[in-house]
Amino acid sequence: MAKHAEDMMVDKKDQLEKIEGICLPDEIIRAVFDLKGRGTGFIGITDKRVIYYDKAFLKKKKALVSVPHNRIASVASEDHKGFLIRSGFFVSDTLTITPIGLEAKTFEFRGGDKAHRAHNILMEYLLK
Repeated sequence: MAKHAEDMMVDKKDQLEKIEGICLPDEIIRAVFDLKGRGTGFIGITDKRVIYYDKAFLKKKKALVSVPHNRIASVASEDHKGFLIRSGFFVSDTLTITPIGLEAKTFEFRGGDKAHRAHNILMEYLLK
């Protein structure tokens, strides 16, 4: 079973259980965030990859999609007000991840603080 980080953030237990179900035994779950909008229901971040639930990935079928950290080319946040960070939180609640060789995938979080947290976790791994 996957391990949980001490500071793990989870919005919904059932989403965490789906992420746990596909994790490797030594994988550490850092966060699972519920998302707004159509198409993607949630995103999980582990010490090895980003996992997201995509209802449109396989043309009208649902899939859990995994992108290893070493396959992520960039992470971006929308710039609504000229600066990404104000008082320690993202102005935007939108984060875009671009996997190497694939189209960018945009996630709309339920709050800028969660987008900020996801960004920081990903950057820990991408800047190693």
